[in-house]
Amino acid sequence: MQPYYEYRHVVSFEETNLVGNVYYTNHLHWQGRCREFFLRDHAPDVVEQLQNGLALVTVRVSCSYLAELVAFDELAVRMWLEATTQNRATMRFEYWRQKSEGEELIARGEQQIASMRRVGDEMVPTPFPESMREAMAAMAG
Repeated sequence: MQPYYEYRHVVSFEETNLVGNVYYTNHLHWQGRCREFFLRDHAPDVVEQLQNGLALVTVRVSCSYLAELVAFDELAVRMWLEATTQNRATMRFEYWRQKSEGEELIARGEQQIASMRRVGDEMVPTPFPESMREAMAAMAG
């Protein structure tokens, strides 16, 4: 496994605003998709556990924009594990425009998630499932 997880995306018209560039909230949406596909590819049992009381709660999210994207730009969103403590993990993201002459860094982001379990009407902290801990450890940056 490479030291990061990569999600590939092609920007569509629906992700742009009237000016023609990508609306800023889409970068956060792509962070979520990257995280979801990571689970699908490297810890599929966690997806099942999400149906049975496990919750991966986004606690904090950010994005710093370096350049604009437009429709049909091809993008690689890369995710690294920055840190883990008890039931929390901080992921770092980089957004790279794919060009024939190479890559261009478009944005950087960060997201912190907490592993929680639904117990009745409450959410209580719980350790990350073992498969997820192992997959995240493999991409520690």
